[in-house]
Amino acid sequence: MARLGELEHAIMDALWASDEPMTARDVRDALAERDLAATTILTVLSRLENKGLVGRDRSARAHRYRPTDSRDVHVASLMRQALDTAPDADAALARFADAVTPHEAAALAEALDEAMRRRGARGG
Repeated sequence: MARLGELEHAIMDALWASDEPMTARDVRDALAERDLAATTILTVLSRLENKGLVGRDRSARAHRYRPTDSRDVHVASLMRQALDTAPDADAALARFADAVTPHEAAALAEALDEAMRRRGARGG
């Protein structure tokens, strides 16, 4: 999964914040402070679609765009990708553990416990 550029990230933030699929105009309006051309928005949406991050509904005259996954799924994928590229995953995990807050550590421990319970229930 490719990292997002700054404008791609802003557009994904707008899409993730919306409860409904958005047109390019909706996205441009959500990013009005940037004064972006509609063609710029369409180009970036097309790139995001090519990366598999955005789906497009072509049934209406104005195509509507939506994220293919939640922000949480995207972040988890980035974390997995980063860990997979580490020459020493154990060392990377140890460094990560040193960097988390006590609240994050507790949430991670709970998530790991739950994931292990689910794997145990599946027998694998």
